[in-house]
Amino acid sequence: MPSLNKVLLMGNLTRDPELRVTPKGTPICQFSLAINRQFKMESGESREEVIYVDIEAWGKQGETIAKYMTKGRPLYVEGRLRLDQWEDKNTKEKRSRMKVVLEQFQFLGDSRGGAPGGGPGGTPSEPGIDQTASPERHSPPARSSAPAKPAAENLDEDVPF
Repeated sequence: MPSLNKVLLMGNLTRDPELRVTPKGTPICQFSLAINRQFKMESGESREEVIYVDIEAWGKQGETIAKYMTKGRPLYVEGRLRLDQWEDKNTKEKRSRMKVVLEQFQFLGDSRGGAPGGGPGGTPSEPGIDQTASPERHSPPARSSAPAKPAAENLDEDVPF
Protein backbone atom coordinates (compact mmCIF):
# COMPACT_ATOMS: atom_id res chain seq x y z
CA MET A 1 0.00 0.00 0.00
CA PRO A 2 1.47 3.40 -0.97
CA SER A 3 2.32 5.94 1.72
CA LEU A 4 2.92 9.67 1.79
CA ASN A 5 4.41 11.76 4.59
CA LYS A 6 4.57 15.36 3.36
CA VAL A 7 3.93 18.63 5.20
CA LEU A 8 3.72 22.13 3.68
CA LEU A 9 3.71 25.04 6.13
CA MET A 10 3.98 28.81 5.99
CA GLY A 11 4.24 30.85 9.15
CA ASN A 12 6.37 33.07 11.37
CA LEU A 13 9.18 31.95 13.67
CA THR A 14 8.13 32.06 17.32
CA ARG A 15 11.73 32.41 18.56
CA ASP A 16 15.25 32.72 17.21
CA PRO A 17 16.49 29.43 15.74
CA GLU A 18 18.71 27.31 18.00
CA LEU A 19 21.72 25.76 16.23
CA ARG A 20 23.50 22.82 17.82
CA VAL A 21 25.98 20.23 16.57
CA THR A 22 25.68 16.48 17.09
CA PRO A 23 28.66 14.54 18.53
CA LYS A 24 29.48 13.46 14.95
CA GLY A 25 29.61 17.12 13.84
CA THR A 26 26.26 17.40 12.02
CA PRO A 27 24.52 20.77 12.50
CA ILE A 28 20.88 20.70 13.63
CA CYS A 29 18.68 23.79 13.85
CA GLN A 30 15.51 23.75 15.92
CA PHE A 31 12.79 26.37 15.75
CA SER A 32 9.03 26.73 15.90
CA LEU A 33 6.53 28.24 13.46
CA ALA A 34 3.28 29.95 14.35
CA ILE A 35 0.65 29.33 11.67
CA ASN A 36 -2.48 31.50 11.72
CA ARG A 37 -5.87 30.44 10.36
CA GLN A 38 -8.79 32.83 10.01
CA PHE A 39 -12.35 31.56 9.67
CA LYS A 40 -15.95 32.59 10.27
CA MET A 41 -18.19 31.01 12.87
CA GLU A 42 -21.76 29.98 12.02
CA SER A 43 -22.87 33.23 13.65
CA GLY A 44 -20.75 35.17 11.11
CA GLU A 45 -18.20 36.18 13.72
CA SER A 46 -14.63 36.19 12.41
CA ARG A 47 -12.18 34.11 14.48
CA GLU A 48 -8.46 33.38 14.37
CA GLU A 49 -6.73 30.20 15.44
CA VAL A 50 -2.97 29.78 15.90
CA ILE A 51 -1.07 26.49 15.83
CA TYR A 52 2.58 26.11 16.83
CA VAL A 53 4.74 23.54 15.06
CA ASP A 54 8.23 22.40 16.11
CA ILE A 55 10.65 22.02 13.20
CA GLU A 56 14.20 20.72 12.91
CA ALA A 57 16.53 21.34 9.99
CA TRP A 58 19.70 19.31 9.49
CA GLY A 59 23.01 20.12 7.82
CA LYS A 60 23.60 23.13 5.59
CA GLN A 61 19.91 24.03 5.51
CA GLY A 62 19.88 24.29 9.30
CA GLU A 63 22.98 26.48 9.26
CA THR A 64 21.40 28.79 6.66
CA ILE A 65 18.17 29.17 8.62
CA ALA A 66 20.08 29.85 11.86
CA LYS A 67 22.20 32.47 10.11
CA TYR A 68 19.45 34.44 8.34
CA MET A 69 16.23 33.92 10.30
CA THR A 70 15.10 35.56 13.53
CA LYS A 71 11.95 35.60 15.66
CA GLY A 72 8.91 36.89 13.77
CA ARG A 73 10.29 36.34 10.26
CA PRO A 74 8.09 34.44 7.76
CA LEU A 75 9.26 31.10 6.32
CA TYR A 76 7.86 28.47 3.96
CA VAL A 77 8.74 24.89 4.94
CA GLU A 78 8.34 21.51 3.24
CA GLY A 79 9.07 18.43 5.30
CA ARG A 80 7.87 15.20 6.84
CA LEU A 81 6.29 14.33 10.17
CA ARG A 82 8.29 12.45 12.78
CA LEU A 83 7.07 11.16 16.12
CA ASP A 84 9.63 11.28 18.94
CA GLN A 85 8.90 8.96 21.89
CA TRP A 86 10.71 8.75 25.24
CA GLU A 87 10.17 7.95 28.88
CA ASP A 88 10.11 10.81 31.38
CA LYS A 89 13.01 10.33 33.81
CA ASN A 90 11.10 11.71 36.81
CA THR A 91 7.61 10.28 36.37
CA LYS A 92 8.52 7.23 34.24
CA GLU A 93 5.58 8.10 31.98
CA LYS A 94 5.80 7.53 28.24
CA ARG A 95 5.91 10.85 26.38
CA SER A 96 5.71 11.73 22.70
CA ARG A 97 5.96 14.76 20.47
CA MET A 98 5.17 15.23 16.79
CA LYS A 99 7.57 17.45 14.84
CA VAL A 100 8.41 18.30 11.25
CA VAL A 101 11.80 17.38 9.78
CA LEU A 102 12.60 20.05 7.19
CA GLU A 103 13.39 18.88 3.66
CA GLN A 104 13.15 22.19 1.75
CA PHE A 105 12.43 25.79 2.63
CA GLN A 106 12.01 29.21 1.10
CA PHE A 107 12.61 32.59 2.67
CA LEU A 108 9.58 34.88 2.38
CA GLY A 109 9.32 38.67 2.28
CA ASP A 110 8.58 40.43 5.55
CA SER A 111 5.40 42.51 5.70
CA ARG A 112 6.99 44.74 8.36
CA GLY A 113 9.41 46.26 5.83
CA GLY A 114 12.45 44.05 6.43
CA ALA A 115 14.67 42.82 3.63
CA PRO A 116 12.87 40.34 1.40
CA GLY A 117 14.26 36.85 1.23
CA GLY A 118 15.33 36.59 4.85
CA GLY A 119 18.83 37.97 4.34
CA PRO A 120 20.48 41.29 3.69
CA GLY A 121 19.22 42.48 0.33
CA GLY A 122 17.21 39.36 -0.47
CA THR A 123 18.42 35.83 -1.14
CA PRO A 124 21.45 35.06 1.00
CA SER A 125 24.68 34.32 -0.76
CA GLU A 126 27.77 32.98 0.92
CA PRO A 127 31.17 32.33 -0.58
CA GLY A 128 31.51 28.62 -1.32
CA ILE A 129 27.77 27.90 -1.47
CA ASP A 130 26.37 27.16 -4.92
CA GLN A 131 22.83 28.50 -4.67
CA THR A 132 21.77 26.76 -7.91
CA ALA A 133 22.76 23.28 -6.70
CA SER A 134 21.37 23.74 -3.19
CA PRO A 135 18.18 21.88 -2.27
CA GLU A 136 16.97 25.06 -0.61
CA ARG A 137 14.50 27.20 -2.51
CA HIS A 138 15.11 30.88 -2.80
CA SER A 139 13.31 33.80 -4.36
CA PRO A 140 13.63 33.97 -8.16
CA PRO A 141 15.75 36.77 -9.61
CA ALA A 142 13.95 40.00 -10.46
CA ARG A 143 12.63 40.15 -14.03
CA SER A 144 13.71 42.93 -16.30
CA SER A 145 11.00 44.94 -18.06
CA ALA A 146 13.28 45.65 -21.06
CA PRO A 147 12.32 43.74 -24.24
CA ALA A 148 14.68 40.99 -25.36
CA LYS A 149 16.94 41.92 -28.28
CA PRO A 150 17.53 39.51 -31.19
CA ALA A 151 20.90 37.75 -31.05
CA ALA A 152 21.83 38.65 -34.63
CA GLU A 153 20.70 41.39 -37.02
CA ASN A 154 20.55 39.08 -40.06
CA LEU A 155 18.76 35.90 -38.99
CA ASP A 156 18.81 34.38 -42.53
CA GLU A 157 22.54 33.61 -42.21
CA ASP A 158 21.88 31.42 -39.15
CA VAL A 159 19.46 29.11 -40.99
CA PRO A 160 21.22 25.75 -41.66
CA PHE A 161 19.51 25.08 -45.05
